[in-house]
Amino acid sequence: MTHEHPTKVIFRTFLHTHEVIALFPEEPASSNPDECLSYLRVGQHGAADYSYVISQSRPATHQELAPLHNELSLIGYVLHTRHRATLKMRSNCIYNIVDG
Repeated sequence: MTHEHPTKVIFRTFLHTHEVIALFPEEPASSNPDECLSYLRVGQHGAADYSYVISQSRPATHQELAPLHNELSLIGYVLHTRHRATLKMRSNCIYNIVDG
């Protein structure tokens, strides 16, 4: 997988498992507008309910996110790390559902 343009990503650490998840707030994972594409080291790509993940996690520290960031870079992502999704990012996700 190679991406020519930077992909916006938000790294979060789950409160109970301490697992790091990458959320791609502009990338739809299904026809559900609440879901976006996500990536976990175990399980890899999948759908994630953005609001639910935010409620069950905290921002990942640089040390926590580094292994996942490296893995995503190795498979071709050019990442633009953000701290939170903006309304525009979520609107882009919905637009991509309709346009895709």
